[in-house]
Amino acid sequence: MATKTVFTTGEAAKICKVSQQTIIRCFDSGQLKGFRVPGSRFRRIPREQLFAFMRDNGIPTDALESGKRKVLIVDDDEELVELISDVLDRDGRFEVRTANNGFDAGMVVKEYRPDLIVLDIMLPDINGKEVCQRVRSDKSMDDVRIICISGMVEEEKVGELEAAGADDFMHKPFEVEKLVERMCQLLDMEAISAA
Repeated sequence: MATKTVFTTGEAAKICKVSQQTIIRCFDSGQLKGFRVPGSRFRRIPREQLFAFMRDNGIPTDALESGKRKVLIVDDDEELVELISDVLDRDGRFEVRTANNGFDAGMVVKEYRPDLIVLDIMLPDINGKEVCQRVRSDKSMDDVRIICISGMVEEEKVGELEAAGADDFMHKPFEVEKLVERMCQLLDMEAISAA
């Protein structure tokens, strides 16, 4: 897949690790060049303009270089992990790491700083809810999106997971395409079908 050439203010903010308000302010003051989508108020920033803005402001451009969203898949079901990884690799917009228990997940999260975690809540060592709480207790990871997945969960447990910081929940079995759609929604990306 070709590298993304035009970014929304939300995407630009993630890449620059600043707030969307900052990007909008710089856009409106002309510091960050871009254009508005005809007939709407949506701002769009071409890649080379974003690159120039980052360079001028001393923001590391490696996030723009790779441009991929980092996903961490935490599940002890190896087949499912492989399936999700394959689909994300084919999509081309994601960088994927995996962990098969909560302990490893905790280590990887700190070092890898994923944009999104796909988290099975029935892990062999600690439950996913604890992983959610740990991620949420770290202020530097406020932007991390968490999708919990599980084969057996009563409805009230879903509420508990959301209270613990999960952004979304999916019952297993699910179609991986549906999962990718949800991931795209949470990451404010275009949901393109892997055609």
